[in-house]
Amino acid sequence: MHIEASADASACDIRDDGVVSSEPFQEAGQSQPDAPGLSVLVEPHGEAVVLNVAGEIDLATAPQLGESINAAMEQRPGTLVVDLSHVDFLASAGMAVLIGCHQQAKGNIRFRIVATGSATFRPMELTGMTEEISIYPTRDEALAAD
Repeated sequence: MHIEASADASACDIRDDGVVSSEPFQEAGQSQPDAPGLSVLVEPHGEAVVLNVAGEIDLATAPQLGESINAAMEQRPGTLVVDLSHVDFLASAGMAVLIGCHQQAKGNIRFRIVATGSATFRPMELTGMTEEISIYPTRDEALAAD
C-alpha cells in the first residue's frame, strides 16, 4: 500500500508497514507535511496561538493533532485556539484528544475551540463537550473572549 497526500506541494508517504513519514509539529507560521487527510497550520496572534486544522480527524490522524496541540502548549501561550472550521470529519478519537488537551491546559492556558456545523460542532454537542469546553463559531470570537 502506498498513499500520497499533497499539502502545499509537500507529500506524506505511508509505507507498506503503515509508518507515516512526517513530523508531528512545525514551527509557528509554517505548514507541515501531515498524515493523509490532516493538516495543521500554526499562527501566532500576540499572546495567543491559533492552530488551523483542516481535513479529517480520525483514529489515524488524532495522535498527530494531539502532538501538535501539546507542542503549541509548550510555548505557554495565554490562549490556545484550535480552529476546526476546515475539518470535514471529527471522530471520537479526535474528541478524546481535544478533551485531554483541554484538561491539560486547565489553569494554565485558555483552551478554546472553533467549530460549527454537522462535521464538528454537532458531534461535540451530542457528547456533551460543549458544556465542558469553550467552543466558538468563529476564530475572532474565540480570540476576543475572556
